[in-house]
Amino acid sequence: MNKTLRIFDTLTREKQVFEPIDANNVRLYVCGPTVYDYAHVGNARPVVVFDTLVRVLRHIYPNVTYVRNVTDVDDKINARAKDSGETISDITKRTHQAYLDDMGALNAAKPDIEPRATEHIAEMIAMCESLIEQGFAYAAEGHVLFSVDKFDDYGKLSRRDRKEMIAGARVEVAPYKKDPADFVLWKPSEDDIPGWESPWGRGRPGWHIECSAMSTRYLGENFDIHGGGSDLVFPHHENELAQSCCANQGSSYAKYWMHNGHLMVEGEKMSKSLGNFVTVHELLESWPGEAIRLAMIGTHYHQPINWTEDNLRQAKESLDRFYTALRQSADVTPEDMPVPRLFLEALCDDLNTPLAIAEFHNLVTRFNKAEKKYERAEAKGEILAAAKLLGILEADPEDWFTGSAGEDEAAEIDDLIEQRADAKKNKDFATADKIRNDLLARGILLEDFKDGTSWKRV
Repeated sequence: MNKTLRIFDTLTREKQVFEPIDANNVRLYVCGPTVYDYAHVGNARPVVVFDTLVRVLRHIYPNVTYVRNVTDVDDKINARAKDSGETISDITKRTHQAYLDDMGALNAAKPDIEPRATEHIAEMIAMCESLIEQGFAYAAEGHVLFSVDKFDDYGKLSRRDRKEMIAGARVEVAPYKKDPADFVLWKPSEDDIPGWESPWGRGRPGWHIECSAMSTRYLGENFDIHGGGSDLVFPHHENELAQSCCANQGSSYAKYWMHNGHLMVEGEKMSKSLGNFVTVHELLESWPGEAIRLAMIGTHYHQPINWTEDNLRQAKESLDRFYTALRQSADVTPEDMPVPRLFLEALCDDLNTPLAIAEFHNLVTRFNKAEKKYERAEAKGEILAAAKLLGILEADPEDWFTGSAGEDEAAEIDDLIEQRADAKKNKDFATADKIRNDLLARGILLEDFKDGTSWKRV
């Protein structure tokens, strides 16, 4: 089967055949969270997108190294500590764990390496020193700044001219800057915020240098894919590219750049002022993590996504259908099957998850129509192989429908189902209907099959 992967490269603005630098070790870096609060749905989108990409890469290649950083030194973290009275260490530890828990609920696996910025200050200082020595950066008033005019290719990733770049970055006009577009690599720290000793005095790193230093540390001067949200193309990724190529002469840094589209909520930009700011933590109180994941990949990653409750509901209904097929075939041992061709081709075409999901529905339809045991076993094997790449159907089917019920409630429902069966045998249909309707009023739907009755929450 042809497993050629094609991806849209932000740098060239073209869909390209993915050709890894080393087919025995595909390497990718994705910008991770700034850990000061719960992740919102916009933060979760790149997590789900690149988790899906890693699943596809691991299906094709023997080894994949996935790095996603943790920004644990940042002005937002400092401000949160001042406002709350909580220590910076406690804030970053607590919110990072919440992030891992919430993303794990979306079936997103932890990256192979998850470096924290505060543990790589030495590498950042060394990169700043290298840039100064080579004439690409300069020190001024305790700051280190990158000279944008020293890098001829500056702007090639975002394709902005100088005026657009200055306006888009909302650059600080400071007397120590030689050019308004120059950006900070290192800055001074006041006594009451985190800082580290450096050749330029006590200070802390700028945002952009963190990712350059950590990606180089774990993936080398050149690696395959750099990913993140489209909001990072400029200035963050533009600056990363510039300082990395200059610090490591001859390096092209990332071979491919991939960016997911932005997120809207019910047709509007998400903001706390509009009252539509939604965290994953809040969503998980009402929706299964797999439903959130499926709703996200229902839109092509490169396109903007309109986050609606209707999309969530449709994703949950689709998963109910998928899990029903598995639930009704508990006695069918799946064959070890390859990922179906059309399904895999969809994912290999720049992660076309909407088409892959449509193919997945076709797989479930084929399974439901299969009559011979070997046909059902093969179809079930294909479903499970495909689900692994989408990151769904990782729960037990019974738990999916009934897992929130305690032992006492489950026993009560089973007893009512038995009473209803007896009533139907005795042609007491009024009692049977009352039991069914009473359970439905509690959000419990009974489903009658040839071999008995099962129940699920609705």
